[in-house]
Amino acid sequence: MPHEVRGVVARAKGAPVTIETVLVPDPGPGEALVKVATCGVCHTDLHYREGGINDEYPFLLGHEAAGVVEAVGEGVTDVAPGDFVVLNWRAVCGRCRACLRGRPWYCFNTHNARQKMTLADGTELSPALGIGAFADKTLVAAGQCTKVDPAARPAAVGLLGCGVMAGIGAAVNTGGVTRGDSVAVIGCGGVGDAAIAGARLAGAARIIAVDVDDRKLEWARGFGATHTVNSRETDPVAAIRELTGGFGADVVIEAVGRPETYEQAFYARDLAGTVVLVGVPTPEMRLDLPLLEVFGRGGALKSSWYGDCLPSRDFPMLVDLHLQGRLDLDAFVSETIALDGVEAAFARMHEGDVLRSVVIL
Repeated sequence: MPHEVRGVVARAKGAPVTIETVLVPDPGPGEALVKVATCGVCHTDLHYREGGINDEYPFLLGHEAAGVVEAVGEGVTDVAPGDFVVLNWRAVCGRCRACLRGRPWYCFNTHNARQKMTLADGTELSPALGIGAFADKTLVAAGQCTKVDPAARPAAVGLLGCGVMAGIGAAVNTGGVTRGDSVAVIGCGGVGDAAIAGARLAGAARIIAVDVDDRKLEWARGFGATHTVNSRETDPVAAIRELTGGFGADVVIEAVGRPETYEQAFYARDLAGTVVLVGVPTPEMRLDLPLLEVFGRGGALKSSWYGDCLPSRDFPMLVDLHLQGRLDLDAFVSETIALDGVEAAFARMHEGDVLRSVVIL
């Protein structure tokens, strides 16, 4: 019998979101019903509302979530009712060519729940990133549930479900930051600050934060930046080189997703250094770089999708580090809000007033 819950729905491009009655089915084979405790307000949800992902309206928004498994379908063995979980949007298949080569974090056949959640009139909803967690309950593939230590505060660890994991993973998994490295992070929103936190965890010796907003640069210092550069006032490439002995950083993480900031990242890295793109560009953006410079500088130009994470491996480890006091996930939570506060949270996000607003259900 379907569960009748409240959910935040985007019905049309640019239209304010509404709270509506959502019908959530009981879990079928391979699925899990999750009672949502918290869900972060991510830029990706705003992109869905604005039609920047696709036009499959109406959307059930929300995806950075933590909660408790309420029921599971046939064949589910990895999680059980009562488990505290962080939701992820990459349930690996275990059978594609990436999984069979022992690289499941690149899984080419990730999946979601097969059944659809609907509005009261039967209209099928498109859940954001296959999750749809701005709701009292949601239906996901069981592989989208990652069991973690229940001692952790849901509002903090739920953010691992997207932005925080993307940033930490960009530094640790994709960028391969290690002890003694110099790292520059361009763009100090939630993902950029998570990359800074990841670089600090990995033992980077010098972490340079770059942004146009002094307030964000101050936040970046709290996450581990050793130096800051306001790129509205100073040439960031020259500044990064000056702070790294004239050479450039070993790893430069671009967390904005624009051609001009990517070009800055390209020229701010040392010879044989690494550029990591974790900021999300829009479809019309193009990049023009001299091919000789690409060849002559060597190193690696990488893209980081979800921080190249494997949730079953990375989420529990990061939660443990948080509980040990070595990773302050609480610092990413700027405010907690009710379900009806999502539209206002989008406005604060757009103005850069918050790292994360978190809905408490």
